[in-house]
Amino acid sequence: MSVATAAVRRAGAPARVPLVLAVLLVLAAVAYPLTDGTVRDAVSWTIVLLGSAVSVTAAAARHGGRTGAAVLAVVVVAAVAFEAVGLGTGYPYGEYTYSDALGPTLLGVPFLVPLAWLMMAWPSHVLAGLLTRRVRPGRRPAARVVVAALVFAGWDVVLDPQLVQAGYWTWTRPRPGLPGIDTVPLTNLAGWLLAGLVLMALLEVVVARTARADAPGTDAAPLLVIAWMVAGGALAHALWLDLPGSAAWGAVLSLVVLAVLALQARRR
Repeated sequence: MSVATAAVRRAGAPARVPLVLAVLLVLAAVAYPLTDGTVRDAVSWTIVLLGSAVSVTAAAARHGGRTGAAVLAVVVVAAVAFEAVGLGTGYPYGEYTYSDALGPTLLGVPFLVPLAWLMMAWPSHVLAGLLTRRVRPGRRPAARVVVAALVFAGWDVVLDPQLVQAGYWTWTRPRPGLPGIDTVPLTNLAGWLLAGLVLMALLEVVVARTARADAPGTDAAPLLVIAWMVAGGALAHALWLDLPGSAAWGAVLSLVVLAVLALQARRR
């Protein structure tokens, strides 16, 4: 937490907002496994609202207000479209139903769901930028789209079992799934990869067309969000939520990302 606090102090005013929101999200995520019932539902809403706000404000601080607004619009529209089709047809994720705990809906999709996509999408895009920074410039945009889609889907490997456990949605046929995860089908992972490729390609276009070169923000806030939500989530799954399978997958994914970043740092 001291590192995040120091980053907040060093950042300029436009970057401070997403960093403060990210720190608040970490605190809410720490509280999640320590609560239950309606209090846990409120914490879930808080995490998603803070995470979506981090994405929009961080994109705006890093690339300008037009980019922040465009990221919000593109992710929300894509999320509602994919989720509405998924609910109606069972493709591309498999058959599932939402519970009433997620509140009001649009085309059957709870309002909280596109905000959760927003929470995940921008940090995935940012992390992919780091993971592909050594790729040849001409190939970097395509590589960034693919890696961001993989990160996006990998994040859901950790998050989905937690939210199924909370009763927010259920799968009609949850098997076969990844080893250690018997509540979420493999079709969900395939669906997230497809949705991620489409969404990250759209974000690549959005940033290219709207970004300002002189925006003063940093990527610290979205990186803090994804680091804590995956690595910290894996810890919570192992110690408090009785989800050892997703805890193991979260640990593996975190170690892979850290190893790639460390290798890139050594080659600089």
